[in-house]
Amino acid sequence: LVDNEMEDVLRQLKDRISRLEGVLRLEKKITASGGKIFATNGKRADFYTTLKKCKEAGGSIATPRNLGENNAILYFVKNFNTYAYLGIKESLIPSKFQFLDGTQLNYTNWHLNEPSGKGEE
Repeated sequence: LVDNEMEDVLRQLKDRISRLEGVLRLEKKITASGGKIFATNGKRADFYTTLKKCKEAGGSIATPRNLGENNAILYFVKNFNTYAYLGIKESLIPSKFQFLDGTQLNYTNWHLNEPSGKGEE
């Protein structure tokens, strides 16, 4: 009987999550790629606030590791007509970039002559 009750609770939770994801998709605040979920609250913030909000939500700032993930991030840029911060920083070697944890990038999709080093990248 306990197993049946647990299965019922799990089914109800899955249904609730599915409905919530549907609402967020309608509001263009969530998308997915390769089993990862990308989300936004649609608000503008500085880089450090963005890092904090991502952590508070149980996630991390977006770090595109392939074309699909890059497109998921681009989805928000286009829908909200804004920029997006990425979990990437310039390394100690000028013009070389890495993930925030220091690991090297294995995927990039820069525009021609970017990053240029002018202003904040």
